[in-house]
Amino acid sequence: MSTPTTLSTNTTPAMAPVSRFGVWLGPLLALGATAIWSGNFVIARHLGDVIPPVQTSFWRWVIALAAVAPFAIRGLLRERQAVRRHAGLIVLAALLGVTLFNTLIYIAGQSTSATNLALIAAASPAVIAAFAFAEGERMTAIRATGMAVAFIGVVTLVSKGSITALLSMDFRAGDLWMLAAMATFAGYSALLKRKPSTISGPSFLLATFAAGAVMLAPVYAVSLALQGAFAPSGATVGPLLYIGIASSAIAFYTWNKAVLLIGATRAGVIYYLQPVFVACVAYLAIGEHITLIQILCMAAIITGVALGAKR
Repeated sequence: MSTPTTLSTNTTPAMAPVSRFGVWLGPLLALGATAIWSGNFVIARHLGDVIPPVQTSFWRWVIALAAVAPFAIRGLLRERQAVRRHAGLIVLAALLGVTLFNTLIYIAGQSTSATNLALIAAASPAVIAAFAFAEGERMTAIRATGMAVAFIGVVTLVSKGSITALLSMDFRAGDLWMLAAMATFAGYSALLKRKPSTISGPSFLLATFAAGAVMLAPVYAVSLALQGAFAPSGATVGPLLYIGIASSAIAFYTWNKAVLLIGATRAGVIYYLQPVFVACVAYLAIGEHITLIQILCMAAIITGVALGAKR
């Protein structure tokens, strides 16, 4: 999930200088990543029925590696000394953002409901903000207010405005997996501010993808031995290409760049828009009905994001 920028290599968190264009570019990049990841959740639920979670995750990153390598391999070779010096940071980022995050989501999706997943994911921006605050990122009152408004909108949208539905929710083992996934993504987002300026964004991306795939390989081998390989088909290859190229190579690059430009907290607030994208895609793609309460909830989410993402 990084990009060329002039960040200090010391351990003191500091925002890179942002141009007038960058002020708008950061939120737009975070918005683009969030929109792409909205499709990823839908595809992940589909693939959960035909491909074991670890195999989905492994092939996702192999495809992402193949997509990024042509653009990043020369830069990575030039910067190999810096990559070696910061190998610990790269391996930790790969473990959190590549090896664990999406694998845990795929595992969670097999044993809990989509509603539960959405509710837990709604807490992600708050956890990202907490990690970023620990790294020295500032939290303003208006940003906290925006996050609260967006969070209430998400919870109301997911529960369809029913308190009874919230209170009667059945929490399962998959919810613990989703909580773990949320924590790993927050940790990854906070770590991005520590990326040294001597490693370009594409090089960092390629290095983390490679390290994450290597860490997944032994677990993938165990899955093959116990569960067998899946049969490639149009129903599996197409979705894998989407999550490998769009949800990994493109979305992680844009998210990393957004975090470097505007900080993890502001980027995390924009992440609240995910259920709005999902609802719109469901309406346009499969004609799913949108009610008045859902429209009001989406308006609340957009208002909260606008407040929380203000510079």
